[in-house]
Amino acid sequence: MKNEIRLKIKDKFANKFKAGFPHLFEEAILNIEVLKSEGTIINLVDEKDNFLGRGYYGKQNKGYGWVLTQKKSQPIDQQFFDSKMSFALNQRRSFYQDYNTTAFRVFNGEGDGIGGLTIDYYDGFYLLNWYSQGIYKFKDLIIQSLKNLVDFKGVYQKKRFDVGGKYMEEDDFVAGERGEFPIIVKENGVNFAVYLNEGPMTGIFLDQREVRKTIRDKYAQGKTVLNTFSYTGAFSVFAALGGAKKTTSVDLANRSFPKTVEQFHVNGIDEKEQEIRVMDVFHYFKYAVKKKITFDIVVLDPPSFARSKKHTFSAAKDYVSLLKDTIAITDDEGLIVASTNFGGFGMDKFKGFIDKAFKESKGNYKIIEEFTLPEDFKTMKQFKQGDYLKVAFIRKTT
Repeated sequence: MKNEIRLKIKDKFANKFKAGFPHLFEEAILNIEVLKSEGTIINLVDEKDNFLGRGYYGKQNKGYGWVLTQKKSQPIDQQFFDSKMSFALNQRRSFYQDYNTTAFRVFNGEGDGIGGLTIDYYDGFYLLNWYSQGIYKFKDLIIQSLKNLVDFKGVYQKKRFDVGGKYMEEDDFVAGERGEFPIIVKENGVNFAVYLNEGPMTGIFLDQREVRKTIRDKYAQGKTVLNTFSYTGAFSVFAALGGAKKTTSVDLANRSFPKTVEQFHVNGIDEKEQEIRVMDVFHYFKYAVKKKITFDIVVLDPPSFARSKKHTFSAAKDYVSLLKDTIAITDDEGLIVASTNFGGFGMDKFKGFIDKAFKESKGNYKIIEEFTLPEDFKTMKQFKQGDYLKVAFIRKTT
């Protein structure tokens, strides 16, 4: 890590970085041609060579790396990573002591001071997500930090820096002992079967923890629930355990059926009393309208971008249309749980989508609860894009 380069930032963006903005974006950089080898330490300076920060070069999501410190002489070494990791782990101490929840995030990228890296905990196992070759160059130091600071059963990793930021298929085991998968973790007392060695996903999205609990504890009793883009059926499991009359899970992926059955089984739920459909969600909306099927609760948690044979979905462009389809099959006084993990707009714009969808549907509504990321998904106020999750519980009123 001896090679260091000086990266010039345009003066009009200098104050942004002085204030702690962590993400290196193309528009701000004057001498982008000096960026050659990912993982290189960079010293940010303004046009007059005034120091702004130290970080690393790593391509990720239209960016070129992350600022790690605003201390001019701070080395990016073992002590640096130990310090960041120790602070993050200490902030999650209460999670480690909660026996009803044994899966959570222990390190959340720039929110914990190292953009491009997240670490999740699954009942004694740690899963590292690397989002650029640049941060992956520090792999040995970061894994050593884990070894220095925690006892673990095993460590796994996901490399998410192939073409277009995609997951790289390989053996994900790193250190410790290999897991016997699935491992069963708990979330607010509910069981989940988790796989750390099967492709990019583990079986559960940890950022929706509070949303699932709220559905179970406050809204599901006696209700019919549609879970769209259902993946492994996590929302359906919580709804069923909350006393839902029936859940319907819809997802295009063939694996969603056995994965959802598995999650029902590890919680003692008979999947035959529920409905699981492997089909395009957009087709299901048309089917439901045709058959006059409606629901008390609809969970709408699409990916930011999705493509099927006949549909391409973008949260930024198509969420209003998707909400209108949802409104059409939601009962009067029913509930829509609308969610997006797209970081390109904030809650105000998301609420604007909700308003537009109801106006165009000539319907009335009231937002009764809102959620953003849970506390283990630490964010920083200088980087609003990092606080990506937006969830609204919407009552369809008459």
